[in-house]
Amino acid sequence: MSAVTARKSSGALGWARSAETGRILGTLALTLGVIAWAGADLFRQDLALLGATYALLALGMYLPFNLAGALSLAYSAYVAIGGYAVGLVATKTGWPLPLAYLLGAVASAALAVLLGFATRRLSGFYLAAVTLLFGVAFQSFLLDAKDITGGALGIGSIRPLTLFGSELDRRTFIALTLLAVWIVAVAVDRVRRSPFGVALQSSRDVPAAVEAAGVGVPAMRLTVLGAGAAIASLGGGLFTTANQTIGPDTFTLHLVMLAIFMPLLGGQGSAWGAVLGAVLVVELTFNLQIFERSGSLIFGVAVLAVLLIAPGGILGFAGQATRWLRGRLARGKGAQEKGARP
Repeated sequence: MSAVTARKSSGALGWARSAETGRILGTLALTLGVIAWAGADLFRQDLALLGATYALLALGMYLPFNLAGALSLAYSAYVAIGGYAVGLVATKTGWPLPLAYLLGAVASAALAVLLGFATRRLSGFYLAAVTLLFGVAFQSFLLDAKDITGGALGIGSIRPLTLFGSELDRRTFIALTLLAVWIVAVAVDRVRRSPFGVALQSSRDVPAAVEAAGVGVPAMRLTVLGAGAAIASLGGGLFTTANQTIGPDTFTLHLVMLAIFMPLLGGQGSAWGAVLGAVLVVELTFNLQIFERSGSLIFGVAVLAVLLIAPGGILGFAGQATRWLRGRLARGKGAQEKGARP
C-alpha cells in the first residue's frame, strides 16, 4: 500500500513540475510574442511600455493585498520614487542608471516598511484611508519641493539607458522591460506557492492560527509591503527612463485605483492574473478607440461582469473550464475501457 502511495505522490510531484515548466515556458513565449508585436511601431511600443508599468504596479500590490490582505493605497508614492530616482541620478550625477533603479527600490521599500510599521494596528478601511492620505501628501511634496523635484515642471532631459557603454535604442529597451516583467511575475508566482506564500495567505484568512504556530504575522506583512513597493518602484523607473521625463502628475492615485482591480479581472489565484489584468486595462482604456474616452467606464463594467460571472477572474474561469474538460475526457475514456472489457 505504501508503494502505491509513493508512486501516486511521485506522479503528482512530476505533474506539478511539468505544469510549472509549461507555465514558465508558455508565459515566456507570450512575452516574446508581445515583444515581436511591438516591433518598431511607436504606438505599440507605448502600449507595451504602459502595460509593463501597470503590470509591475499590479504585481507590487498583489503581494501585500491579494496574498496578505493588507491594502495600502500609497503605491503612487512608491512608483513616483522610482521615477524621480531615475530623474535625479540622470540629471544630478554621472552614476549609471541601473543604480537609480536600485536606489529607488531601496527607498520605496524602506518607506513602505516604515509606513507599515506605523499603521500596523490598522486594517481595512482605516489602513486604506491613512495610506491614501499619505499618497496625497506625497504628491503635494513633489509639487512643493522645487529644488529637488522640479515642482510642477518635474524633471526632463533624462539621459537614456546605456549598457556596456552603448546607448540602448527604444526597441531594445522595451524588450528588456517586458522581460523584466516576466522575471518578476515568475518570481512572485513562485513566492505565492512557496511555504512562505502559503503562510502569508493563511495569515490573511486565519491570522490567530498562524500566530499560534509561532509565525510572526506582522514581520511577514512588513516584508511583503517592502517587496511590493520595490517592484512598483521598478515600474516607475523603467517608465521614466523610456519617456525621459517625470512630473508630479505622471503617477496619480487613479493609477493605484486601477491596479487594485487588475488581479480581480485577471484572476487572484496566480500572479499572472495581475499581468493579464494590466494588459486588459491598457487595452480597454487606451487601445479600443471605438470607446473613445470611455475606457475607464468599460473597464469598470468588465470588472463587474467578471466578478459576477467568474469570481476567480479570467484565469480562474479558464482553469475551471480546463479541469471540467479534463474530467469529462477522463470519464469518457474510463467508460470506453469499461465497455471494451470482455
